[in-house]
Amino acid sequence: MNKPVRRIAIFCGLLVLALLLRDNWLQFVQADDLKTHKNNRRVDIARYSQPRGNIIVDGQAITGSVETGGVDFKYKRTYNDGAMWAPVTGRSSQVYGATQLEKLYDSVLIGDDDRLFFNRTVDMLTGKGKKGGDVITTLNSKAQKAAFEGLGDKKGAVAAIDPRTGKILALASTPSYDPSKIAGANDGKEWTSLDGDKNKPMLNRALRETYPPGSTFKVVTAAAALENGLYKDVDSKTDSPLPWTLPDTVTPLKNEGDIPCKDASLRVAMQWSCNTVFGKVSADLGNKKMMEQAQKFGYNNDKLDTPVRAAQSIYPKDNRPQNAMDGIGQASNRATPLQMAMVAAAVANDGKLMEPYMVDKVRAPNLNVIETHQPKELSQAMSRDTARKLQSAMETVVNDGTGKNGRIPGVTVGGKTGTAQHGVANSENPYAWFISYAKSANGSPVAVAVVIEGSDTMRDDIAGGALAAPIAKKVMEAVLSTSK
Repeated sequence: MNKPVRRIAIFCGLLVLALLLRDNWLQFVQADDLKTHKNNRRVDIARYSQPRGNIIVDGQAITGSVETGGVDFKYKRTYNDGAMWAPVTGRSSQVYGATQLEKLYDSVLIGDDDRLFFNRTVDMLTGKGKKGGDVITTLNSKAQKAAFEGLGDKKGAVAAIDPRTGKILALASTPSYDPSKIAGANDGKEWTSLDGDKNKPMLNRALRETYPPGSTFKVVTAAAALENGLYKDVDSKTDSPLPWTLPDTVTPLKNEGDIPCKDASLRVAMQWSCNTVFGKVSADLGNKKMMEQAQKFGYNNDKLDTPVRAAQSIYPKDNRPQNAMDGIGQASNRATPLQMAMVAAAVANDGKLMEPYMVDKVRAPNLNVIETHQPKELSQAMSRDTARKLQSAMETVVNDGTGKNGRIPGVTVGGKTGTAQHGVANSENPYAWFISYAKSANGSPVAVAVVIEGSDTMRDDIAGGALAAPIAKKVMEAVLSTSK
């Protein structure tokens, strides 16, 4: 071979080698990235080329698919009672993407999940189109309806869980939105309206928003007092002067009204929601012990997946006066409604905190179950003895204290009210809270947290017992009517 031909042969060989390297790079390294790239329109066209699998509640689909008559996207997503279920389903939009369960289980719903390989193979051999699987949730439709209708036109959220297993029973957030209205390819006007709404209807307040929990946090502070031996039981007289001044300051901590808080026991202090008693308990224990107790209830966990990830609830590292305020659910103390439902659930479940979850099973198109969630213990938040003492105190709150609106005839109910100040110099209307649980012969099937962020109620009339407790009561009644 003469020299010029040899050079051409070497050059061609290098070109072939480069082509092989590039091809392998695309096939084995970049394939997944390209397949899921946001600008790869073929992926979305394929995603909506057949009906999606469904999200199921109580055996009924709360989602569906409808033919569009369009060229690219043959089907689009529909939702039954979309606004009520939006905090659970999220959305599946041809333009604006997917969120929550629609996003996390997208591969199952469109039939691309590896566990559906057998189904896909059978469908291909029999000439059938590809089908998606179903996501079966833990939600209770009656509890969800009670929560959503209870919130009504108020801005707020409800989270309800089964303390025995961690199953999420209700997850409501208002104002809400109907994901059906932004599911198609030509819903830009509706999207712009929702995205620009100052009330944030697409925000999942039950999971993704944190608030100062106010006096509902006093349950955690009481648990810390008992677990650390500060007081032996909920009826021991506390060393709580009135007035009481925040440590390292000259600022007195005020109570709401003329209530019997001087040296009050933990039971009486919870019954009337004494800031002075619980502020001093937090100060006496110190920031480290308070933080440790809060973390046992799930605080400061930035990876709480239901499987939708919840926002992190924060019990902060703070100085002495701020720690005292944190102990009554103020200052930098922040919690999601789900977090405060977990607090009530741990008390109701004799101290054992179960991991909250909302997907029970995943099912193939042929109805074979391909995934089942097993309940998991998240922590032992307190001893059984401490939990029983707190149950007694929380039941006093409902029977003879600030939580009377949570009472259900013939049912044992425990609860704690909260009215959380916020805004610059507490200038904004307070948040109204109520956390509670109900008991049956088989233990407690439901724990609830309700927060009302905004309503048309006059500022002086805003209180957890007045606004939030009646909603919690309806949710508990709904669960009790369906529990086995």
